[in-house]
Formats: sequence, C-alpha cells, structure tokens
Amino acid sequence: MAYTIGDECVSCGACAPNCPVDAISQGSSHYEIDTATCVECGSCAESCPMSAISS
Repeated sequence: MAYTIGDECVSCGACAPNCPVDAISQGSSHYEIDTATCVECGSCAESCPMSAISS
C-alpha cells in the first residue's frame, strides 16, 4: 500500500526531495503522494517533521 500524507502536513516540503521516484508534489491544501508512482520505500515518512505520512 502506497504512503499517504495526512492533514497534519504543514507543506514544509521536507519530504519531496527525499522521494527517489518524485511521487510527491504540492497539492491544493498540502503535499500529496502519487500512489501509482510510490514505491513504498518510506523515505518520505522518515523525513517528515510532523509525522504526517503513513502507509
């Protein structure tokens, strides 16, 4: 199951540069993960200071 970014996201952008497949982009209210592109590596979740990313 791909990772998702919850409402706790403050759009700091810390996760995006850590994604090896560029699956993370700014959405309308916070960053979002393209679930079709996500390879479930967890790099984004490890880098999120708000713990807003989960699998």
